[in-house]
Amino acid sequence: MKQIGFYSATLLFFLFPVCFFIYKSFFGIWRWGEAFPVDPDARAWKVIAGEGELLSAVVVSVGIAVMVLILNLLIGLTAGKAFALHRFRGKVILESMLMMPLFLPALVVAAGLQLVFIRLGLADTWLGVAVVHLIPTVPYSIKLFKSAYEGIGTELIEQSMLLGGGAMDRFRHIELPQLIPAMNSVLFLTVVISLGQYVLTAIIGGGSVVTLAMIYYPFTRTADESVMSAFSLMFMMIPLITYLISVMVLKLFIPYRPSKKRRGNETPWN
Repeated sequence: MKQIGFYSATLLFFLFPVCFFIYKSFFGIWRWGEAFPVDPDARAWKVIAGEGELLSAVVVSVGIAVMVLILNLLIGLTAGKAFALHRFRGKVILESMLMMPLFLPALVVAAGLQLVFIRLGLADTWLGVAVVHLIPTVPYSIKLFKSAYEGIGTELIEQSMLLGGGAMDRFRHIELPQLIPAMNSVLFLTVVISLGQYVLTAIIGGGSVVTLAMIYYPFTRTADESVMSAFSLMFMMIPLITYLISVMVLKLFIPYRPSKKRRGNETPWN
């Protein structure tokens, strides 16, 4: 019953909107009383293909998202492990400060950082935009990895240290296989949030760094729903493809994979 409910919810909340966008991108709007459109029209896709900066915007967006993802993994893993497994003075205050961007408007944060970025030479650059995208993404990464490390605990890590295991071996053979669910969540969240950033990119990028969001949002002012549907589908596919590629790259470094045969209290890895 749980599987039926899961697949029903997936069909309702994910597949139905996707099918609806596909239909609208090729057939447009069907109003009551009009003949049902049966001939597909690729006009909306031609409008998007005619956007001059589309290809470069996709490359810039994916490049920035990958850079943000790598920085999130580095910061989230180290900070999450420290907050979950270690005790130190000022831990609560430091963790609260790192979570602060979640409660502040992005416009306020970006306006405050703009002068700092100009002085550092990061304004109007890819690197500056990637750094400012850490603000809305890093708190989620830290929270996810902290929860994952709290689940792992210290027993296995301490046993490995007693047996003489090195830091890299401990991470690869003990921590990394158990961090897979958290990493998958971080991969998807980071890519989606980074690709959707408009305000932060516009302020720090200054119009010199054109991402997909910079092209997409002006289209929302148009009344052409076919073009909007086609653009939404393309916007949807890019984070999905980036996520799948990132997961495949991540699997190259994971020495174990879940076993479908072993269940219950036995180890889920082979």
